[in-house]
Amino acid sequence: MARENIRTNIRYNYVIGDVQGCFEALKALLKEIKFDPDQDFIWFAGDLVARGENSIGALRFIKKLVDRDVAATILGNHDLNLLACARGIKKTKEKDNTQDVIDAIDSDELIDWLRKQPLCLFPNEHTILTHAGIPSIWTAEQVASFAQEVEAVLAKDDFEVVDAFLKEMYGAEPDVWADDLEGNIRLRVITNYLTRMRLTDAKGRLEFSFKDALDEPMPVGFQPWFEYPSKTAETHQIIFGHWAALQGKTITPRIQNVDGGCVWGHQLIAYRLEDQVSFKVDNPVY
Repeated sequence: MARENIRTNIRYNYVIGDVQGCFEALKALLKEIKFDPDQDFIWFAGDLVARGENSIGALRFIKKLVDRDVAATILGNHDLNLLACARGIKKTKEKDNTQDVIDAIDSDELIDWLRKQPLCLFPNEHTILTHAGIPSIWTAEQVASFAQEVEAVLAKDDFEVVDAFLKEMYGAEPDVWADDLEGNIRLRVITNYLTRMRLTDAKGRLEFSFKDALDEPMPVGFQPWFEYPSKTAETHQIIFGHWAALQGKTITPRIQNVDGGCVWGHQLIAYRLEDQVSFKVDNPVY
């Protein structure tokens, strides 16, 4: 079930963009916003691990915050890749810097926790958070329902079911949603929309090659998903990460990016929901 923050003693809610294992930047950002776990709540936009300097440190730290009920997180594509590598479905790439998680003494605990995190969260009744965004063809209710389909499989006690999905998770086809999709193919398309999407066409067809800034030439017939009239944006503010080239851009008052490209030597961002102010720190490792 998509989680809503029902605590009543919150001073500030912050959405933090893609950490990607940049643990030093995360600590600096929490200091910058004067994070107080007794009063504040953090919503992580996925991609907790991967190409930063300390994925294991970041993951352990974020898990502790979530376990204390002072934070929540969604899954990003790099988190899902870690799950696949930990289950032996894929080989870890050296550039991902996640082998230390798989080799850690507490690896089983961390991976089991990670696979039970959601793909979609509602920080409040007017805000929805996913890693890559939301295609224009889906309502908020559909997003929550579709996300739960994937979450239910990832959290299964039967690892044959989990592994079967992880084996089928990768791929660019089908590249457009259809209500009659079934099984792991259906779950793959949902996962692609919520964790990998950048460009679509007017019907929601996905294009995966483009990762650049908005002023770069795009494949003919495709635009950023947020350029189309959005069913979800009619009812909710959409917050997403994933697209580092956007540098935390405010797309519209209803659509906000929070990926500052920290792992590429830029900034880590915390976006405060109460007043829509963004706080940024440079990556101190660079």
